[in-house]
Amino acid sequence: MGTALIYDEEMTKYKLLWVDPACKIEVPERLSVSYEALVRTGLSDRCVSVPPREALDAEILLVHSEEYLEGVKKTPHMTLEDLKEFTLQYGDVYFHPNIYHCAKLAAGSALQLVDSVMTGKVRNGMALVRPPGHHSMRSAASGFCVFNNVAIAARYAKQKHGAERVLIVDWDIHHGQGVQYCFEDDPSVLYFSWHRYERQKFWPNLRESDYDSVGKGSGAGFNVNVPWNEVGMENSDYLSVFCHVLLPVAYEFCPDLVLVCAGFDSAIGDPEGEMCATPDIFAHLTHLLMNLAGGKLCAVLEGGYNLTSLAQSVCQTVQTLLGDPLPQLANLRSPCESALESLQCVRSVQRRYWSILKHAVPYFNTSCLVRFLISPADSATTDVSNKRIKLAKAEEEKAETAEDERSQEEKVWPEPAERLRPPVCSVSVLPDDAACPDGLKRLASSKDLNRSMEDAGDADGVATFSRLYTLIEKMRTNEIGNGVALVPDVAAAVECVVQDLGSDLVSRVLVVCVGKEELNYATADGKMLVVQISGEDKEEQKGKYYIPVCLKKGCGDTVGFIQAVFGLLLPLGYEYDPGLVLLVRMPGSGVGDCMWQQLIGLLKGFAKGHTLVLMQTNDGACMGPTASALLGHPAPPLQELLTPLPDDGGALERMRERLQADWKMLQTTGEW
Repeated sequence: MGTALIYDEEMTKYKLLWVDPACKIEVPERLSVSYEALVRTGLSDRCVSVPPREALDAEILLVHSEEYLEGVKKTPHMTLEDLKEFTLQYGDVYFHPNIYHCAKLAAGSALQLVDSVMTGKVRNGMALVRPPGHHSMRSAASGFCVFNNVAIAARYAKQKHGAERVLIVDWDIHHGQGVQYCFEDDPSVLYFSWHRYERQKFWPNLRESDYDSVGKGSGAGFNVNVPWNEVGMENSDYLSVFCHVLLPVAYEFCPDLVLVCAGFDSAIGDPEGEMCATPDIFAHLTHLLMNLAGGKLCAVLEGGYNLTSLAQSVCQTVQTLLGDPLPQLANLRSPCESALESLQCVRSVQRRYWSILKHAVPYFNTSCLVRFLISPADSATTDVSNKRIKLAKAEEEKAETAEDERSQEEKVWPEPAERLRPPVCSVSVLPDDAACPDGLKRLASSKDLNRSMEDAGDADGVATFSRLYTLIEKMRTNEIGNGVALVPDVAAAVECVVQDLGSDLVSRVLVVCVGKEELNYATADGKMLVVQISGEDKEEQKGKYYIPVCLKKGCGDTVGFIQAVFGLLLPLGYEYDPGLVLLVRMPGSGVGDCMWQQLIGLLKGFAKGHTLVLMQTNDGACMGPTASALLGHPAPPLQELLTPLPDDGGALERMRERLQADWKMLQTTGEW
């Protein structure tokens, strides 16, 4: 179906015409260098070019007042002094004779992208637009923004295309207060924003940008704010918030469309954000959203003021939308204490609105126990707030001493590694009488046979082993992206792969086993990490690298399964950083096809997409969904998630607490 790209050089044709230190970073080159990078890397040629258009008055009025629109309409005819005077009404923004035209193009480009995605002309896409939009409010320009591009797009998608639920993910480093105000009482739009906040000391300096601003009336819980109270956030901090807050809530919300306020001032080197997340993190953030809404994802450019990291981040995002293998994120560190504080605050206040977070146990100390007994609903927030107050003074002192150092420090980061597409996307290892699904290439036997199996007369075992060896070798050399194998005995095949093949070809193998079969090959040397999800109580953890997860209702319990995936499996996988993912579907696992496809899609974010799926021969009915996921087709949306079983939620929380000593990405609370 393709990936849309919308760009028009016309949107570079305005700039600041007077001296304004607050606005000098918003320059036309923000747009041109981003597009030039896409051209230089060949990514633009791989996209479907969609022409922009100007938004109509009626479309702009979906969000903005008529009085404001009429005021902006007059700017093309104003003198320089009139423009300055008009600008003074608003904060941190500037006007230019051509900005009204560009603002209509920016909003219209977002609508063109929504049309293309919602009608199925493309699967997803990105609009490179200027001016940005997420700060502009009903009757006010703000923060370089004139019209609220994404907010208009959300209302347009609901009105024209019948979208019932729209998820807006705002990863710009500034809070998109304009989007929040627009939808704070609307339960059909879930707005998520992380932003530099520093306890209200960072622009836009709003109290309602804090974690406890959750929406109003029927929209309560549909506004999720994650405040960053320190600078220097890294890849692990961003991933932790996605795994432990955004993704669980988003899957429970089950959107029909995902809109991304794609601001890249949250990347390393940006003078506004002062964060340390590298451009390749946006490849992973994009990937983690791509199985929502059946893959309907529209990214619209917002901020980004370091021209180098901006262009790199745009390329990483577009390349992921195109379906290329993801870069590996090596050496992830523990989320910092400040990030953990924000994470715990958000989970504590949102747990009353989202069933999937109800298992999150808020942190209580002795001093707040009385308050908890009196008012359980509010105790988590109260306790967290008290702790935050204790930190405020120390943080202020720390910030004062570090500010000068930060302003003089120049961040340096490596150029993102080239993301190479393997010549063959997906292959299958099948019995001779089994049909090969469309899109998969059948892998023939190799001549390199296992002599011990051959001498024992196990011809089928020899052939299977040979082809699995060939498949893994070709994945290691990036000749093949991923594969699926139907084998007579899946347990034996797993043992063959992890014991005889993995240690020779791949340094670290993540084994994800879905089903009941007992696994007896866990190691203590770190060459394998085994995570087994089943409906049976397993023995206690066999060490750091064997993690059994028991779901009381078994793997058919979608909400329990998704909790285990986001709360345990993904953080473990990111920290472990495997060179190969081995996904094992045991006979009678009970996992549904939709959940299975979601699992495959999420796991393809590891090991540069090198995933090998093993299934029993009589499980061939699942080959179609498996092949679809391996080929990169979005998984169907999950059905409505029910309230998780208290036993499962509590067990997962206890397991996470127990494993945190060894696996830092599982942390959701700090020592603060």
